[in-house]
Amino acid sequence: MKTILIVDDEKHIRLLYEEEFGDEGYATLSASNGREGLEVFQQHQEEVDLILLDIKMPEMDGHEFLRELRQFNTTVPVLISTAYGDYVQQDFSAWLSNGYSVKSGDLSELIAKVKEIFHA
Repeated sequence: MKTILIVDDEKHIRLLYEEEFGDEGYATLSASNGREGLEVFQQHQEEVDLILLDIKMPEMDGHEFLRELRQFNTTVPVLISTAYGDYVQQDFSAWLSNGYSVKSGDLSELIAKVKEIFHA
């Protein structure tokens, strides 16, 4: 079973993602900001297959999270899920090997992208 680490400060988004990805057969872990996300990842890095990352968060945002993550792990796929698509294209181009998805009410695009990453 594949495991997705969800890093998002909005609790309702984390719960929605946990439910939707659980229904798709994935295990999930979650964190409410980048600092917590790094801690969860370090505790479970052997089982995390993908990180689903928000950009705008308190304490440690997505950019800081990625910079610190890549200092000790360069291989785990990161998919950015944000309402700030233009911002991501401009400022995260070096990190976007797995792309990003704009948050919307329709999760089918995000789920399809996750499946694409896992089956690539």
